[in-house]
Amino acid sequence: MTPWLWGVTSLAVVAGSWRLASAPRPFLRWLVFLLVHLVYRLRFRGRHHIPPRGPAIVVCNHVSFMDALVVGGASPRPLRFLMDKPIYESPWLNWLFRLVGAIPVDADRRDPGSVRHALVEVSRALRQGEVVMVFPEGRLTPDGEMHPFRRGLELILARDAVPVVPAGLAGLWGSWTSHHGGKALTRPPRRFRARVALFFGEPMPAGEASRRNVEARVRALKAEAEGWADSARR
Repeated sequence: MTPWLWGVTSLAVVAGSWRLASAPRPFLRWLVFLLVHLVYRLRFRGRHHIPPRGPAIVVCNHVSFMDALVVGGASPRPLRFLMDKPIYESPWLNWLFRLVGAIPVDADRRDPGSVRHALVEVSRALRQGEVVMVFPEGRLTPDGEMHPFRRGLELILARDAVPVVPAGLAGLWGSWTSHHGGKALTRPPRRFRARVALFFGEPMPAGEASRRNVEARVRALKAEAEGWADSARR
C-alpha cells in the first residue's frame, strides 16, 4: 500500500472512530441501516411519520430477534428500545446495548422492581425528547400471528402523553431468528435476501392511543406489509 493510500485509510479510521465516540447512536443506526439492506430486500413506507423532533413512541408487532435492527435501521432518528433483561445482560453484547441506550425490563416475578425501573427510564428518555421503541406483545410470536398487546404501553402513556407511531412488520416469520419450526436461533439460516416490509402509520395522539386502538392499527399495517412481503411467493 502506498504512503498516500495509508494516509487516506488512517484518516478514515480516525474519522470513523471520532464519529463513533462523539455520536455513537446515530453512527450505529447508519451501520445497522446498511446491514439490514445487505441481508434483506426491504420496503419501508411512512418513515416520515416519525416526528423529526420531540418525544414519541414507536409500536410494532414482534416477529423475530431481527425486528429491532430493522425498525432501528428504518427510523430517521435513533431509537431507545425496551428489551428483555436476560438478553440485555448478555456478556457478549451488553456493551452494545448500553451504547445504543437500550432499556432492560424483566417480569417482576423474576426481578422485583424491574418494570418500575424500566418505566422510569422510559419516562426520562421521553422527557428528554427521545423516541422509544416498544413491542407491546411482550414476546416473539410463537405462530406467526400477532398476539394481544399487554398493558405496558398504557402505563407509559399514563406518565407521558406523547404521540404513538404504529408500525406493521412482515416477512421475518420463517427466518432462523423467529420461532418458526422451533426455538429461534437454534437452526442455521436458510433464507437470504428475503422480502421484508415495514410500514409506519400516522402518529396517534396519546388520548386516542388506547391499547385496543393501537393494536388494531398495527394489525392493519401488518396486513398491508404482508401483501408486499408475500407477493414473491405467489
